[in-house]
Amino acid sequence: MRQLGILGGMSWESTASYYRLLNQGVRERLGGLHSAPLLVHSLDFAGIAALQQLGDWDAAGRQLALAAQGLERAGATALLLATNTMHKVAPAIEAALNIPLLHIGDALGQALQRQGVTRAALLGTRFTMQEAFYRERLAERFGIQVVVPAPAQMDEIDRVIFAELCQGQFHDAARAFYLDCLAQLHERGAEVAILGCTEIGLLLEGTCAALPMLDSTELHVAMGLEWLLDGAPGG
Repeated sequence: MRQLGILGGMSWESTASYYRLLNQGVRERLGGLHSAPLLVHSLDFAGIAALQQLGDWDAAGRQLALAAQGLERAGATALLLATNTMHKVAPAIEAALNIPLLHIGDALGQALQRQGVTRAALLGTRFTMQEAFYRERLAERFGIQVVVPAPAQMDEIDRVIFAELCQGQFHDAARAFYLDCLAQLHERGAEVAILGCTEIGLLLEGTCAALPMLDSTELHVAMGLEWLLDGAPGG
């Protein structure tokens, strides 16, 4: 197996899901006592979140690029950035590396293309929903039109992510609100829903929504598993 790097901590709830799913995937594919050879750098999310709020994406990109270089020096052969929002600084990370950054947008775009989807709803942080880095990649590379909630709904979705979900709090009121947003996006023509934040997947796990849900974390992990297991017996 190849050694895979995880750049995480944003939030650690998300990184824990990546770690668990990658190890489960290796066990399912190879059996026995096999587990995933991973290198993890978990940042302090408070500092990164502060830079997000300030709009200082250059500083955030430099911090993540330095951490990514450390994973490469330690032996990672590719990197997963275990957060949707911070893919905004993916170009800064890629420029600092000699190994591939496996991009979450590509994992989603490939899955949507396989399903024949052309119009998808997106739930995530305010940055993920509003800024171009996510929507444009899906549009330009995969021909996917992204539909987002109304501005007031985006504000509440974002508040719940940072004030509740990233704190490990998963409340019924938040779950009902998110499901109502998906129902409205379905009425606006969305064919599927992208859960563009790991913590949203945790909140809505096991629920029945108006739209089929694609969990960005699960698809990103699947991309990581393909890299990690390439050439492995039984992989």
